[in-house]
Amino acid sequence: MHHDRDAPIPKPLRDWLAGVNEAKRATLSQGFRLTITGAREALDTITRRFVTECPFMPLIRDDVIPGPSYLVPVRIYHPQPDQALPVALFVHGGGHVAGGAALYDPIARKLALFARRVVVSVEYRLAPECPYPAGLQDVMASAKRVMRLLSSLNIKHVARLALVGDSGGGALCATLAHLSQYDPGLELDQQVLLYPSLDYTLSQPSVSANGEGYLLERDRILWMFDAYFQHAENRKEVSPLFMETTERYPATLVVTAGFDPLRDEGMAYSARLKAAGIRCEHVHRPGMVHAFLNLEDLTSEDCRLTYEAIGDFLSA
Repeated sequence: MHHDRDAPIPKPLRDWLAGVNEAKRATLSQGFRLTITGAREALDTITRRFVTECPFMPLIRDDVIPGPSYLVPVRIYHPQPDQALPVALFVHGGGHVAGGAALYDPIARKLALFARRVVVSVEYRLAPECPYPAGLQDVMASAKRVMRLLSSLNIKHVARLALVGDSGGGALCATLAHLSQYDPGLELDQQVLLYPSLDYTLSQPSVSANGEGYLLERDRILWMFDAYFQHAENRKEVSPLFMETTERYPATLVVTAGFDPLRDEGMAYSARLKAAGIRCEHVHRPGMVHAFLNLEDLTSEDCRLTYEAIGDFLSA
């Protein structure tokens, strides 16, 4: 499978993927089934194996933000505790069924350092135990009440909020950004979407082109969406790619990866925002797969360039 516009996958990543695909074939022949525990374990295993650099952070605090029906655990990172810095809400990936603030801790630290922001990482509820819209409600509650929490903890901050979401977390952030256009109680400054999931109908060509052999696979995405949407939701209506944008939509940075099944929806979204007159920057990492920040030791150069781009965008 050749991508004209995309660089080849770098050798360390290519060799590792070959091993993953070989192991998958072996387990399939033994009757492998996708399970929630297995999905959580898989994300956990690769992230802990390949994200080994964990930079020092002078201030880390765990607390909760009271949502309408749930106390949302959050972890706060302040890279310069003696300075008031603007805030970024970080919404981790995992396809709405996996991931957590503890697993994404090193990634959140790097975001705080590169972006020079107080990063608040959200432990939102996951499916299938808590299907749509529970996770979205948790992220909404966190966005609306995060400044109040920081003030109550006497953590120095500037009341300017950016959203940073990766993969399924990108879906939640983009949805929140659309809702914020009609919600005077939610002022968003900027938004960063890292290889985001934006189209729950999976209608873009890269879903088939990159749908097998590149870590995130089409059958697994569909299975995750089925765990998340349990009440016959109209998946097109709840997809950010098909939601309307107004001039209140925040300036957005979209990061895409060449061998990601979600590549084309990120590109289409970025083109749509630009056409609507929204300030939008698009950074494409051609030789990368989905979730490459979780594979940092195999993809270190691309990760560094991506963190730098996020830092430049958020501090602009």
